[in-house]
Amino acid sequence: MEAARVIEGYHDTRLAHDPRRDTVWKALWRYYFRHRVRPSDTVLDLGCGYGDFINNVVAKRRIALDLWPGFERHLDEDVEAVVAPVSDLSKIAASVDFAFASNLFEHVTQDEFAAALASLREKLSPDGSLTILQPNYRYAYREYFDDYTHVSIYSHISLCDFLAANGFEPVEVRPRFLPLTVKSRLPTWSPLIGLYLNSPVKPLGKQMLVRARPIRR
Repeated sequence: MEAARVIEGYHDTRLAHDPRRDTVWKALWRYYFRHRVRPSDTVLDLGCGYGDFINNVVAKRRIALDLWPGFERHLDEDVEAVVAPVSDLSKIAASVDFAFASNLFEHVTQDEFAAALASLREKLSPDGSLTILQPNYRYAYREYFDDYTHVSIYSHISLCDFLAANGFEPVEVRPRFLPLTVKSRLPTWSPLIGLYLNSPVKPLGKQMLVRARPIRR
């Protein structure tokens, strides 16, 4: 019960609902993720929050997982909701093709992260992958602990090393993928986001993107 109150309080303050997020995620889907998710895929959104990513996904099956019970009311009707910690995916009855985690693993311990990866390995399809989007400490160190729930630190180097140490091979690494938050000085107009994603220059780029696949032996 105490954990539930803490999570609810976090969504009331630090992560209050912001309609600009949906604009950003619509653009991210249009310009980036739709080229990496097949219509026949099963997609799992880990720590989905308000469902901004999973609600914009076009796929055969969409699953959203979060420990915060309030997330269910923000999901589209056909998105399956699972209330559970990211370290325990036993309630996921599916072979997952595309797993995604946005701004999640900096909020959990390394032990919980390792448990999540071990659990996810059992759920991923033979060609399944995990895509992680989160702050890159190398570029966001000044603001990193403005969020009082951040407990783990990763740069694009240490995140890739941690994934490799836990049986995942990084196959795509973008050290500066996006600004840190929708509260940045950059506008959230969809075409500009598309230009930003395709630009070699990333002003205020402080979030990294890493895509990894399980190492199959």
